[in-house]
Amino acid sequence: MSLGAYPLVSDWITMDGDRLLVHTGKVDIGQRISNALLRIVQEELAVPLSLVEIATVRTGTAPDEGITSGSNSIEQSGRAVASASATLRKYLLDAAMAQHGGDLSEWLLVDGYVERAGTNLRLALTDLARDLPSNLPVDPTLPRHVPESAPAPTMRGITEMVAGRFTYIHDLDLPGMWHARRVSPPHAKATLRDIDQTSFDRMKAKGLHIIRDGSFLAVAGPREWDVVKASTSLGFACSWDMGGGLPETDVFAQFTPDNAQRFPVISGTPQKAPVPDRLPTPDLSARFERPYQMHGALAPSAALAEWTDNRLFLKSHSQGIYPLREAIADSLGLLLEQVEITYVPGSGCYGHNGADDAAFEAALIAMAHPHTPILFKWSREDEHAWEPYAPAMAVQVDATLNNGHITALSAEAFSDTHRGRPRPGPNRAGPAKLLANRFRADALAPYVSPPNMGNHAGMHRNLDPIYDIAETRLVKNLVQGLPHRTSAMRCLGAVTNIFALESTMDEAAHSAGIDPISFRRAHLNDTRTIALLDALERRLSALPPLAEEMGRGIAYAQYKNVMTRVGLAVDLTVTDTAEVKLHRVTLVADAGRVIDPDGLTAQLEGGVMQAASWALCEEVTWDRDGITSRDWDSYPVIRFDNVPIIDTHLLGNTSDPSVGAGEASPGPTVAAIANAIRNCTGLRMQRMPFTADALRRAALEG
Repeated sequence: MSLGAYPLVSDWITMDGDRLLVHTGKVDIGQRISNALLRIVQEELAVPLSLVEIATVRTGTAPDEGITSGSNSIEQSGRAVASASATLRKYLLDAAMAQHGGDLSEWLLVDGYVERAGTNLRLALTDLARDLPSNLPVDPTLPRHVPESAPAPTMRGITEMVAGRFTYIHDLDLPGMWHARRVSPPHAKATLRDIDQTSFDRMKAKGLHIIRDGSFLAVAGPREWDVVKASTSLGFACSWDMGGGLPETDVFAQFTPDNAQRFPVISGTPQKAPVPDRLPTPDLSARFERPYQMHGALAPSAALAEWTDNRLFLKSHSQGIYPLREAIADSLGLLLEQVEITYVPGSGCYGHNGADDAAFEAALIAMAHPHTPILFKWSREDEHAWEPYAPAMAVQVDATLNNGHITALSAEAFSDTHRGRPRPGPNRAGPAKLLANRFRADALAPYVSPPNMGNHAGMHRNLDPIYDIAETRLVKNLVQGLPHRTSAMRCLGAVTNIFALESTMDEAAHSAGIDPISFRRAHLNDTRTIALLDALERRLSALPPLAEEMGRGIAYAQYKNVMTRVGLAVDLTVTDTAEVKLHRVTLVADAGRVIDPDGLTAQLEGGVMQAASWALCEEVTWDRDGITSRDWDSYPVIRFDNVPIIDTHLLGNTSDPSVGAGEASPGPTVAAIANAIRNCTGLRMQRMPFTADALRRAALEG
């Protein structure tokens, strides 16, 4: 896909002084794509890392690779850079032969030089690369040059991050810069009636500026603490029309076929066709549920904007700067070339958090104050109350068993949309997905997303079981009109679907009296998956026997059924007060050819911890007056005292293509925790989070 739009070597690799500059449209949000791309170039060209750098990701100069999402960075940008590097390698060798003769077999790339074997002829790679034709097309058919070993790059910026010297977007400081904060409505249905004029005048007298556009309200000024205090005071001076408040409804009760747009899913893709009848007499039947959950970015969203010389310059930690540019330009009546967005890292998360909204709100403030850089930040309350949440979701699973085997399985997923990113589309879809446009004087109605009919997309991601089951009935149920704005969070629907399917596999294995790994293996034909489960079994057999009070849960998944395979086991205990304590996670993964082993391990283990937090702690709460989970006390996340030992083992070899891994481990982690609780206590937990209160209720009910 990326090479189709950007087919030249110079789209991906150029010279910058004495260094090779690698271009990508994928932003580094901690998944270490920068490290992976540097290693690809290093391996292909045998060049020291000191001679290679990643270009700043900026609209107008970087390739437009859409949104950094879906674990696609290696498969898209990585493959493009690999092919460009292979083409550059051939060009360098051909150029050396053209200048100095000899056969191809005589010329080698060694440590940044092109050398002719048996001679002292040594040409600097960067000197030859300066003459690279700008119109040289990438040849994707060239073989890759993969050395047996190469030093892995250290994660870019890690030393500065650990030492507290890293410059996140929140830390930017420009000459003449102002700070800005929003004044948020009580909730999404509230609109601004009036502002007390006395407070308004008092703030103006202090040199502060109030920006109002309908119900969008913000404060800007040269001193940050003054702006923070003023935004709080201004909030108390506002009168709001509450619009009836938020609906205090049981969302899960609305997940019924009567409320849904329904589509059968075949081979991972929804179909516009009649939905088949349910299994007549299933042996196992259960419904699994996940509440609204938030990204929980470590630092609230922020952006820097400046409107100068009829152009808008933005710095943002958005994962999709090109689609965001289109949405902002459309919102403000600007041409695309009037808007430039540069990616700057934020201390954040994976998925559609508040970054896009913060960038647009910074732009609104900057355009009211030309020639002044505006550093705009959401507060913690803003982030918790206004980010797009992961949708609440339910999955009904029915299964028929025969002789220790699942012969038929039905799975129905219910959810609101998982795609609220400001992508362009009909009816001004991009602007309609930006939060502030709901509150401006010329307001746009919230965007109503049509059903996502892509393969393994949205709520039906990983709904199609990876196992060999003779009869499957899979249904996507899109339920709209629910209380909260939702969008993409890490893994989308895969977490709930894998939680449901792997819990069912575990219950079926228990019913059949077969150990969970053997039961899964009996439902598989794929040799790589079987080898992975064999490796997991060997690693578990080498561990000491579990203590009597402990439980172990097994789960397996392959992300989107085509990407990284993950099998893992979770060992835990449940205390006398019904708290789940994690002790050990044993994880085996097959991501094909591993480019950055440390980066892959970090992705998998980070996914384990995020999923453990979802499984045990996290749930958005609200009442008619607004979101009530507005801080880390009301929205708890997993703490250091519940971090397990994680033993990660990577499979794969250089002959297998690299596949996405950033979202591969969370789904099986949630399922394995649920299965370990079942093994430890006999309780089958079917609604996240598995809190102490939830376990006590399950024990009383069951």
